[in-house]
Amino acid sequence: MMTSKHNNITSKIGLKIKLLRNKQGLSQEELAAMAVLSATSLGAIERGTSVPGIDTLERIAIALGIELKELVDVSKIDLD
Repeated sequence: MMTSKHNNITSKIGLKIKLLRNKQGLSQEELAAMAVLSATSLGAIERGTSVPGIDTLERIAIALGIELKELVDVSKIDLD
């Protein structure tokens, strides 16, 4: 089992959220407000230092206009 910070699913989901947010031209504050989160919480999720619950991930996915399954599919995210 890989436990390296650079390979874990939490870090990969965080990176994917950041990439999708940037692609949509949203600031952390804007996405956080849309997902009913604090910007601090969203920042921690994006950095992979906070493990979001499934309800939080669903709110982020809705705010990004994607399905939850798309958000958590990190098969193409490589942090190496």
